[in-house]
Amino acid sequence: MRFPLDLRRLTSPLLLLVLLPFVAASCGGGDDDNPPPPAPQSVLSVSGDVTASTSFTLAQIQALPANTQTVSFGSGTGQQTHIYTGASLWTLLNQVGITTNAAVKNDVLGKYVIATGSDNYRSLFAMGELSPDFGNRGNQVAYAETINGTSAALTATDGPLRVTAPGDVKGGRYVSNLVKLQVGTATSTIKASGGGTTTTFQLLGAVTKPTTYDLAALQALPAVTRTVGTTTYTGVSLWDLVNAAGIHTSSSVKNDLLGFYLIATGSDGYRVVLSLAELSPDFGNQPDIVAYAMNGAALTTTGFARLVIPGDGKAGRYVSNLVALEVVSAPR
Repeated sequence: MRFPLDLRRLTSPLLLLVLLPFVAASCGGGDDDNPPPPAPQSVLSVSGDVTASTSFTLAQIQALPANTQTVSFGSGTGQQTHIYTGASLWTLLNQVGITTNAAVKNDVLGKYVIATGSDNYRSLFAMGELSPDFGNRGNQVAYAETINGTSAALTATDGPLRVTAPGDVKGGRYVSNLVKLQVGTATSTIKASGGGTTTTFQLLGAVTKPTTYDLAALQALPAVTRTVGTTTYTGVSLWDLVNAAGIHTSSSVKNDLLGFYLIATGSDGYRVVLSLAELSPDFGNQPDIVAYAMNGAALTTTGFARLVIPGDGKAGRYVSNLVALEVVSAPR
């Protein structure tokens, strides 16, 4: 069958119109050829007792004021020394906003932060040991390391982020592949007694042997002295006291001790938190004591026993009229 010439002439343009979209698609030029770049991926979440839960990208952390620190610590393979660059952990937390109660004296000292890695390994830091006013340990969220004079991103084994713990004897609190920071508030079973001078205190909580101490019981233990300024305190090692009570750690959890904290409470309800890791000789090795004498004389208005934290810049964690030391494992 033969079509009229006019129909054949009409068919050719129509065929081109039908094929045109397919030709254009195969030749490129569509809107999808240059899709927008993917949004930066969050690498760290901050939650808990903060003003607002926040997620940070690596670039946002790198945009914070940076500092470089040289740290050394023991490990299973021997002594290690590293030069890390990162943002101050304290600065990062304060940028998010730590929730505190203005009506509670030094409320921030009753709080802690748990650093958790991608494998759920965790370590707890007391806010008091981080604060520049108190412990001022200089912990940072590191994102780069200097090796042979060249600074580069952390390796996949450690990064992209790692928490540092300057001054620690061993590296257990250097949480690698950091993905979460969770701020918590210490919970205690001890009620304030309205103040007043104390004659006993309890050691209780997650321990095998809860004990009540009076002056004679403290004096029967090995004595240590600590000099702070012009004052010399006599007392007992805080770590030795707590450790002797038998801390309830789990052998199935790697470095389970690093998730524990100690609440020290005074008779007026004033309380502060110390991480057990900052006390442990394996980690922070802080020389903190429960003092019962000052410059050779018994304590008076500060109660028969008082916490002394020699390394702190201010005395906010020197809990007077001590009524309780409570060991707690932070919830997971």
